[in-house]
Amino acid sequence: MDINKARKAKFDELNSGKNLEISRAIEALGDLCCECEFNDTINIKFQNLSAEKKEEIYALAKSLKPWRKGPFKIDNIFIDTEWQSFIKFNLLAPHLNLDGKSVADVGCNNGYYMFRMLNFTPKKMVGFDPSVHTALQFKFINHFAKTNIAYEMLGVEHLPFFESKFDTIFCLGVIYHRSDPIKMLKELKSALNPGGEVFLDTMYIDMRGEFALSPKNTYSKIPNIYFVPTIDALQGWCERAKFKDFEILATKQTDTSEQRKTPWIDGQSLQNFLDPNDSAKTIEGYPAPKRVYVKIKI
Repeated sequence: MDINKARKAKFDELNSGKNLEISRAIEALGDLCCECEFNDTINIKFQNLSAEKKEEIYALAKSLKPWRKGPFKIDNIFIDTEWQSFIKFNLLAPHLNLDGKSVADVGCNNGYYMFRMLNFTPKKMVGFDPSVHTALQFKFINHFAKTNIAYEMLGVEHLPFFESKFDTIFCLGVIYHRSDPIKMLKELKSALNPGGEVFLDTMYIDMRGEFALSPKNTYSKIPNIYFVPTIDALQGWCERAKFKDFEILATKQTDTSEQRKTPWIDGQSLQNFLDPNDSAKTIEGYPAPKRVYVKIKI
């Protein structure tokens, strides 16, 4: 696979049409003096910000909807994202040891989790996500945060061809979007240094046995869900990919305190995806989303 060809295709997409307009508008904001706090809300504080500049920032933030991962606060502009992403991050935080390590976040969206990881002092961080839209959101936030996080508009399939390997990889909410989950796990494994680890989460079916739900059309109105495994099946996939030390860190039902519709997404969210008469089921009649968080090693 030609990784540079993939990079060029995404670069061309980023530098055309509305994407180019937004990118130039971000750059035109200039060098603004601010401080950043990487807590549950990524908080960007300015010493002096004119009303005109504040309106410019607000208009840019609005142009970048939908905002899925977050939240973020820029001056007094609160970007109330669809996901309260700190819930997931805070589940994982007690298990993290990233000091001096090379870290990747595969399927990183707008970089929220990487911004949070800065407090754990990794040596290097690279985000992978083929979405130009979320790359622009990252560019917008990082324009103020000024971190050394690298953002690659590449997917998990490019990891085996990437120029460097990693000590820790995060792959959160990706595997059920892949038609070949074992192949994806092998791609993650290929990108690890010796002794490396992967933090993985997926929706799962809460039953015993090595089974996976394969929705005919959609799951929770999401069309690109291929397999929702039991935990036993997930462990089997990981073992087939030659991972070891399958450790369950947490399980959690997704609820409307974590995922919900806000003015920053202009669309439906979890409450629209569940059976209105039985929140234990999706609109299609499948079991409602639950998530399992695991750590696996090579």
